[in-house]
Amino acid sequence: MNLEINYKDTWLHHLNPSFKLLALSGVFLFILFVHHLNWLVYLTLLISFMLWFFSGLPRRIMILMILPFLFVFLSTSSSMILFGKGETIWLKWGLIQVTEESFYRGIHVGVRAFVFAVLGLLFVITTKPVLLFYSLMQQMKVKPKYAYSFMAAFRLIPIMAEEIVTIRNAMKVRGIDESRNLIYKMKCYMIPLLAQSIRKAHRIAVAMETKGFKGEGERSYYYRVGFSRYDGYFVGSILLIILVSLYASTHLPIFPVGDVRHER
Repeated sequence: MNLEINYKDTWLHHLNPSFKLLALSGVFLFILFVHHLNWLVYLTLLISFMLWFFSGLPRRIMILMILPFLFVFLSTSSSMILFGKGETIWLKWGLIQVTEESFYRGIHVGVRAFVFAVLGLLFVITTKPVLLFYSLMQQMKVKPKYAYSFMAAFRLIPIMAEEIVTIRNAMKVRGIDESRNLIYKMKCYMIPLLAQSIRKAHRIAVAMETKGFKGEGERSYYYRVGFSRYDGYFVGSILLIILVSLYASTHLPIFPVGDVRHER
């Protein structure tokens, strides 16, 4: 089963994975405390532009990945808009009450959920899992037995997907009716998958034990992950995005509102 997607390397792919993880976590925490709607909207737009132009993925794939996030935005914001509190009532129908305050707060919550999803997608798309685990071992001093265990588990995901396809094809060849109840399907799939997982996990554990993946002493690494000028470019880009979005929210506001929190 071929699950690979063709992409083009950009400067975001050359960042140190551990540094990128810490930097995006800092941006995540920073956005968590941004309560000005216009500032948050501009931050979201600029971060989305970074993802769009420097992800390295084809535009069609990017659109397919962003579409679920738009659904998250709509579902998150609508719950606050339709059932929020406020003084300036725009629409009232039964339990539904749309006010000016609830509208802006709903947009704020939805945009925040969207930008969090974009930050996560930015990290996932531009980070190679193998280099991430090597960076965690070399820069973050994570013990090799934990890092290599997660790496082995990550490698098992496509193998498990192939096992599911194999079981489905075997059931078709043997004439097993797939229209039976859910419990029967779970037995047909989960028992073979569980048995295969136990065997593979045991083999991996024995191999890691034999090759000394206990984290004792100094180890040599096949990949050496370090820092480069691209890490500085990334920090500069994040700071520039924050400053530009702050300036734009002050001089070119999209919504006629500032802090959207409840007044105490």
